[in-house]
Amino acid sequence: MSLIAFFSTFLYTVCMATYIRARSDVHKEERLIQIKQAADEIFACCAYSDITLTTIAEKLGWSRANLYKYVTTKEEIFLEITSDKMEKYYTALLSAFPEGNKYSIEVIAEVWAGILNAHQEYMRYVSYLNPIIERNVTVERLATFKKKYYDFADVFCVRLGSMLNVPKEKAEKMQTDVLYFASSTAVCCYKHPLILQALEKIGRSAPKWDFYADMKDFLRMRLKWLAGETQ
Repeated sequence: MSLIAFFSTFLYTVCMATYIRARSDVHKEERLIQIKQAADEIFACCAYSDITLTTIAEKLGWSRANLYKYVTTKEEIFLEITSDKMEKYYTALLSAFPEGNKYSIEVIAEVWAGILNAHQEYMRYVSYLNPIIERNVTVERLATFKKKYYDFADVFCVRLGSMLNVPKEKAEKMQTDVLYFASSTAVCCYKHPLILQALEKIGRSAPKWDFYADMKDFLRMRLKWLAGETQ
């Protein structure tokens, strides 16, 4: 064994030993942050179906057994990542639309579209949330996630209702529709390399997509409808 290989093995062993000794709550939180960061980086370039606990462990340089000390399914990890991104999204919305503001529909559409554009990764996670992630975690974890969602969404919907002078129930429908549209657009099939190759074979090209422009148009339309405008 070369000297470089020897020291690489030695350092890896030391790191793994340190990892195993991490027993405090602070260390556990640090490990969870590392796990989420690794999974998020993989998800940025890989399909969700291709990601496993093994690929996440390999990204971290850990054994799968060590990863199991903190999580039991990849959905647990992705639920936590979604929770973090969700908090940032709603925090941005509440900051951009302070209580008592008198913004016009055009301004609301422009600002909201900008926030959606800046949080496209959250929308990508949302697209996997209901059909996959939420169905493969414990009810306790899901209840915690749902409570956090409604704590944020309820505040925003009350504020949105006040901005547009409509009941909270209508504002809730509006913000849910926006989530559905934005999340489906964020994972549009035309972005997938396989789809693009298939289109190329039949002499077709994918339509042009401008996420921000699409969100702004959709928001403007829905906001005008919600506010009872005809144009």
